[in-house]
Amino acid sequence: MIQLASIKKSYSLGNEDVLVLNGIDLKINRGEFISIMGPSGSGKSTLMNIIGFLDRPTEGTYFLNGKEVLQYKEHELAKIRNRAIGFVFQQFNLLPRLNALKNVELPMIYAGVKKKEREERAKEALEKVGLGDRMLHLPNELSGGQKQRVAIARAIVNKPDLILADEPTGALDTKTSEQIMELFTMLNKEDGTTVIVVTHEEEVASYANRLILLRDGYIVQDIDQENRGEIL
Repeated sequence: MIQLASIKKSYSLGNEDVLVLNGIDLKINRGEFISIMGPSGSGKSTLMNIIGFLDRPTEGTYFLNGKEVLQYKEHELAKIRNRAIGFVFQQFNLLPRLNALKNVELPMIYAGVKKKEREERAKEALEKVGLGDRMLHLPNELSGGQKQRVAIARAIVNKPDLILADEPTGALDTKTSEQIMELFTMLNKEDGTTVIVVTHEEEVASYANRLILLRDGYIVQDIDQENRGEIL
């Protein structure tokens, strides 16, 4: 599904270039549940941004479903991103003046889905994440866990191939974090959605089948957590 080869990313800082990713080679198969861990500055969020088309690498190649995505123009990438990838962030990124239903409808508006179908699919997504009774609530009327569930419903409403979650439990308490990770597990197992979670928490990473450890822009370990073996 995803194949990265010799991916490098550097940023200009004053008169020098700072290398954040230093030759990443990574293959992710459809239906995997992967966690990416590493200390601050290891490059994990940069890697996620490149996988999600939010940033472009300085060097290297990136294939998604067999297609070289770095050859696409920005407007083409935006269409693919909206259709194929669902994003979940630490701070939820909900629009405060829209209720849960309308927030979930947003990706479909960008995709040109008609109003009736939008409402039906948004309701279905909210039911799936256990918020059938909170559809008309505004974000400030929801708990942190409920807001994240709305964000997950928004991420899955276009039935993406891939969910990218950047520190999705960072603003949540332990019990709510467990519920959110169990929801990701359900989406992965029941729907076959590929899930990639960026986290610094070992408890969160333990839900994934595969753990990728980054340090100083390198992949230092790639571990099959089900069989406790190193992936070469």
